[in-house]
Amino acid sequence: MKLDAYWTDSAPAWRPVARELPAQVDVAIVGGGFTGLSAALAMARRGASVVVLEAGERVAAEASGRNGGHVNNGLAVDYAEVAAKVGRERAAAWYRAYDDAVDTVAGLVRDEAIDCDFLRTGKLKLATRPAGLDALRRSAERLQADGVDTDTEILDAAQVRAEVQSERFHGGLLYKRSGQMHMGKFAVGLAAAAERSGALIHTGTCVQRLERLAGAQAHRVHTTRGPVTAQQVLLATGATRHGGYGSFGWLRRRIVPIGSFIVVTEPLGAQRAQALLAGRRTYVTVANIHHYFRLTVDHRLVFGGRARFAISSPQSDAASGEILRTGLAEIFPQLGPVRLDYCWGGLVDMTQDRLPHAGERDGLFYAMGYSGHGTQMSVHMGQRMAAVLAGDADANPWRGREWPAIPGHFGPPWFLPAVGLYYRFKDRLAA
Repeated sequence: MKLDAYWTDSAPAWRPVARELPAQVDVAIVGGGFTGLSAALAMARRGASVVVLEAGERVAAEASGRNGGHVNNGLAVDYAEVAAKVGRERAAAWYRAYDDAVDTVAGLVRDEAIDCDFLRTGKLKLATRPAGLDALRRSAERLQADGVDTDTEILDAAQVRAEVQSERFHGGLLYKRSGQMHMGKFAVGLAAAAERSGALIHTGTCVQRLERLAGAQAHRVHTTRGPVTAQQVLLATGATRHGGYGSFGWLRRRIVPIGSFIVVTEPLGAQRAQALLAGRRTYVTVANIHHYFRLTVDHRLVFGGRARFAISSPQSDAASGEILRTGLAEIFPQLGPVRLDYCWGGLVDMTQDRLPHAGERDGLFYAMGYSGHGTQMSVHMGQRMAAVLAGDADANPWRGREWPAIPGHFGPPWFLPAVGLYYRFKDRLAA
């Protein structure tokens, strides 16, 4: 079992063109994940001089390349719950932003001819108990009554079994606009497109400190390879642990890095894979400690979840892989002792309200906090924040949101084990 992400391990080799770090640019982007690469492409297309500063040795090697491969629409939290807090109009706009985000990914794949196995076959949210199906039914009714998503459809247990070879589920809610792709291949294609448009990408370049200069937004960006002066800076760091706390402390007090863990099976063969998941959609179970899964084009099963509330590391990933092996056997016992070829973990940049945050503070622009629902929204927000930097503040669908610090969160998330126990207790009560 290789402790590496399937997406990055099976993607084509790609490295940015070797260049000297520029002394001055119009826009410096901190972070070479999907947000940063997408923003770099959009800003370069507008004629700006752009540099992407990525601390790691390859692009999209953190959350963008270490996820389950889903490109889903729909909010990370229940639409009705959000509408009750912020009102129907605002909640509907945020929901539709995720529809737009999937469209943005599809458009970039098409326009840049990115070979990344992109499919748009929908997402099926699966209820493991009757109460969960009732909640999904209420959610679908509210989405349709408000005219937010009239494409959703409730499937009963028999309909689910027709495409998911498991006896565990009482039904599900189908979101027909969702998709999936090979994250590593998409990252390579997006980075190459940004370079073709004129953006500079520098890996192995950790930002240590940000120094604000005279003027509204200009900064000197101090990196391990020297300083860069930028008229504008976009922070697209997610839950990164790179860089000095001083310049990023405000953001880190508002984001909790939570581990999400994934295993990938050996190739199952076309016939066996088709029998297992005939719809070849993305799938997620309804629970606080949930699972998510899908097939790859080479007929592997990608199976993930919050196996442990811990930070990813080789030891943590391996332990989580064994927990996921048990979960996999419970849902698909017919697979037997299937070999697991890959196991890895990644950090989810979780916010307190589980919604993204994007805007400007002290002359710095930022977009992050996708809370485990970010492969599509990160790409979309790169495009949207490029428009914001160009002067269109209304392009940001998350504008005007307050972002208070998380009480008691000043550094490493010491409270994660307690959070895990709490959510497991809630799931047991609901069973």
